[in-house]
Amino acid sequence: QVQLVESGGGLVQPGGSLRLSCAASGRTFSVYNMGWFRQAPGKEREFVSAVTWSEITYYSDSVRGRFTISRDKAENMVYLQMNSLKLEDTAFYYCAAQNSGNIYYASSYDYWGQGTQVTVSS
Repeated sequence: QVQLVESGGGLVQPGGSLRLSCAASGRTFSVYNMGWFRQAPGKEREFVSAVTWSEITYYSDSVRGRFTISRDKAENMVYLQMNSLKLEDTAFYYCAAQNSGNIYYASSYDYWGQGTQVTVSS
């Protein structure tokens, strides 16, 4: 069993930065792949980024080069550093844990956090 709690969302101007954090509980955290997804009003949940248990990272085309995912296995934490934020990055951001499956598919993740709101606005 893994429980996930996100934090770090907020209101930021275009071009600004935020760092999202995801605190995970559970002794087996290190074996899970960890992902970040987001969902904007009226849209489907979409893949943002993921880091595998072996620390291979993945990014969607829309955030590659602007966002950086990392994990701290000792602290059971996953981070998403978001730079050069754009209006279209506004969404509710979710942290998720995956035992196995396609890293890009939300349906393949086993555990989800409650999410944190990111609003990019001038």
